[in-house]
Amino acid sequence: MPKNQFQRMVFAFITVVITVHAYVFYSLYVVNGNTLMEVNQTTSVIAALNKQGGIYMFGTYLPIWACVLVEFGFAYLLENLVGSPASFKLACRVFNPAKNHPMIFETAIICATVGIMCPAMSLIAAFLYYPYYMGFHILTLLANWLRLVCLNFPFAFFTQLFFIQPVVRVIFKTIFRKDIANRSSENSNQQPESEQEVILNIFKRIDEIQDEIAHEHRRRKVLEENVNKIASK
Repeated sequence: MPKNQFQRMVFAFITVVITVHAYVFYSLYVVNGNTLMEVNQTTSVIAALNKQGGIYMFGTYLPIWACVLVEFGFAYLLENLVGSPASFKLACRVFNPAKNHPMIFETAIICATVGIMCPAMSLIAAFLYYPYYMGFHILTLLANWLRLVCLNFPFAFFTQLFFIQPVVRVIFKTIFRKDIANRSSENSNQQPESEQEVILNIFKRIDEIQDEIAHEHRRRKVLEENVNKIASK
């Protein structure tokens, strides 16, 4: 997992790059592919896009690379500002990173991220791809947003959980393999480098305090039993 702001930004960058390309492919080929080919009377999606002059976005037609850049910009900002920090806090409300297996905690973060990012990015897409040539109506926008959420959420959940995040973690560990190796051999007394480490250390200290209290209760109970035995004699 990332341990500082730079690593978090790199992690988010890798995630968004893969995710945006996957969503563009999913939207163009799986969701709208047949419609594009029927409207433009072509036998391939690429030919249909070339015939109509690109992808319709925000009232005009843009090439695929421009749409990818626009979606990447929104997704990257949203992931860094909202998605990543909020998903970590939500996961901490349900699971204890000090007690639960790291895979369980990471899975909770992925699920929380999907729950935040999918509706948010679907709302942005509803604005970007709204058919402005037909006029604007808020109910139509909300209906398009709901449709996008219903289409995108299953795809987002399963791809992030079983494909994208595992691939991102492999790439991240490859890039920062030296830092990860050094970190694993560092002294446990070293100052924490991130908010996650601070919270993890707090949880560990709480567990230690609880164990100490339980041990003290057991010791007092034994002393009381000994005192009672002596008094009864």
